[in-house]
Amino acid sequence: MGFTYVKVQVANPLTPTRSDEVDLLVDSGAIFTSIPRSTLEKLELKPIDREKLRVYGGAILERDLGWAMIEYGGKRRVVPVIFGEPKDTPVLGATSLESLGYQVDPVTRKLKPVELLMI
Repeated sequence: MGFTYVKVQVANPLTPTRSDEVDLLVDSGAIFTSIPRSTLEKLELKPIDREKLRVYGGAILERDLGWAMIEYGGKRRVVPVIFGEPKDTPVLGATSLESLGYQVDPVTRKLKPVELLMI
């Protein structure tokens, strides 16, 4: 079974007219979305914190964390993002998927909208 990639627009929430398109691997097992640092810095985004993250294979890495506006399927949300380093795989994580109102269909492996609950 193949991997699912999506194209998203990434923007600085303070200047959303400046954006960049990024291909991301959909990974509902990852909490955060990871965007290449070079893309985020080009959009003049700055880290606000640093997190320890466990990666596949068990290693723990430290990465900068900030906020970015992600657009997919006509929806835009400001979400936490990891400032990805050159060897990191850019991913669309669970926090962004849920904020945008999408989930991975287990049969088609494509994103499908879900009903947003306020409870």
